[in-house]
Amino acid sequence: MFKTTVAPRFGDIDALGHVNNTVLPVWFEIGRNSIFRLFSPDLDLSPEIWHLILVRIEFDFLSQMYFRSDVEIRTFIEKIGNSSFTVGHEAWQEGELKVRGQAVLVYYDFKLQKALPLPDPVRKMLKEHMLPAAVESAESPGLEA
Repeated sequence: MFKTTVAPRFGDIDALGHVNNTVLPVWFEIGRNSIFRLFSPDLDLSPEIWHLILVRIEFDFLSQMYFRSDVEIRTFIEKIGNSSFTVGHEAWQEGELKVRGQAVLVYYDFKLQKALPLPDPVRKMLKEHMLPAAVESAESPGLEA
């Protein structure tokens, strides 16, 4: 699991004093930088090196967040498929889970404009960042990971 701390900015706050819901996609993307660095350590975005495309994001807002304290973004791998993988995200403030979300990324060839199977070394690297319960589920017989 990767952890990143973000400090809410004054401009992130809505008229009710809450962290605005439009901020979480940006914060979770910041959390995905650690995942992106597994694929391209210097974050080189050239099509010869960059092989990730975002195809889905979703969020569950569990409780309100406020300007008054930092937010810890936790990022981990939830599921590994044939050409895609699911990244889990959590936003914690003052010791409480406030928002959880997922992002699905596809291993993609931008020149060919198509998804590619995840290479075995990439699968192994991603598996190292799964939570223990997700690893056990992925290794259970009869379940497709």
